[in-house]
Amino acid sequence: MVTATAKKKSRSKKAIKHQPKVFLYEWKGVNRLGQRTSGELKGASVAEIRSVLKSQGVTPKGVRKKASPLFNLRQPNINAMDIAMMTRQIATMLSSGVPLVTALQLIARGHEKIKMRELLNLILIDVESGIPFSDALKPHRRYFDELYVDLVAAGEHSGALDVVFDRIAIYKEKAEALKSKIKKAMFYPSAVTLVAIGVTVLLLLFVVPQFESIFEGFGAELPAFTQMIVDTSRWLQSSWYYFVIGIVLFTFIFIKSHRKSQSFRDQVDTNILRIPVIGDILHKAAMARFARTLATTFAAGVPLIDGLESAAGASGNAVYRIALLKVRQEVMSGMQLNVAMRTANLFPDMLIQMVQIGEEAGSLDDMLNKVANIFEMQVDDAVDGLSTLIEPIMMVVIGTIVGGMIVGMYLPIFQLGEVIG
Repeated sequence: MVTATAKKKSRSKKAIKHQPKVFLYEWKGVNRLGQRTSGELKGASVAEIRSVLKSQGVTPKGVRKKASPLFNLRQPNINAMDIAMMTRQIATMLSSGVPLVTALQLIARGHEKIKMRELLNLILIDVESGIPFSDALKPHRRYFDELYVDLVAAGEHSGALDVVFDRIAIYKEKAEALKSKIKKAMFYPSAVTLVAIGVTVLLLLFVVPQFESIFEGFGAELPAFTQMIVDTSRWLQSSWYYFVIGIVLFTFIFIKSHRKSQSFRDQVDTNILRIPVIGDILHKAAMARFARTLATTFAAGVPLIDGLESAAGASGNAVYRIALLKVRQEVMSGMQLNVAMRTANLFPDMLIQMVQIGEEAGSLDDMLNKVANIFEMQVDDAVDGLSTLIEPIMMVVIGTIVGGMIVGMYLPIFQLGEVIG
């Protein structure tokens, strides 16, 4: 059964991949009564639009592709929070008895972003033509990932689309809140590093040369620490472009390798978990994402095996993705989830015990949601603690750099004063 599901997914992906690209066209024409009419249609080519119009009894007078704001760089891009808000709006309207088509029309009409309105209108065209909502989302994988589409499909099959959308909305909102906390945690160390490098470069380029001109008149050997700073300043002044080119090349190679090489990404994910403080936050965040994703899929009626695959991809780290895929294999062979997780030697006892209680009580989704809440609170507390701690650390780091250079520059002056005295 699992093999058949995998084959079905593979065929579905191939079908989407080879699907012709569809555009939105504006048309003008004359109907059977000789009246001028106009509108918009979705199709792969002008010829296809003309053919459809003729089949509807309309003589086309002009058909042109509509300039899609989706690719207008001057307009704000669609982000994950826009999708989360749209999901919440759909969930609220569906639970209030508003039909899906009407809900999409209202959201598209009132959204402030042009790109979002265009995206919703493209989806609406498919839904109004009778295509299931989940299938209408598939061509827009950039905004709706496989997990999102699968959950919507599960809601359509179960007839509880409003309940499923409410769960998706909670999942997206929690995921975005967690992502924001992780970005906040990563921002401060990056800021400290960049500020420290910037201050050091400025001192070496503009301050140290002023002292060097004074030292030349001493006619004495400089202290080793001062000489090291002066040599570094000379090298940076004469070869600063090597320094800049080196940083640019390193950044380019890193980004290129990260995009192209899965093994490189896995290695980065493994190493980043070893960073003090930051690594602990990322561990907790990965477990929170795993628990929240599995709880959402399981509650929506998605089989546990498929839910584990989605949770592995949503964990956000290669270490947890690999571990969860191994757990999935163990569960497929008949092992209980909590036992399979224990054999992974990665998950804390508290998480495993909560999963065990959930399995025994038949409330796995509730237990996983509680676990996700616990880890999200721990991430929140850790980020707040890091934010409080980073300010004095930044002052100490910059103070050490600036103070060290000042001491190095004044050492010869102190020694000269001792000789004269």
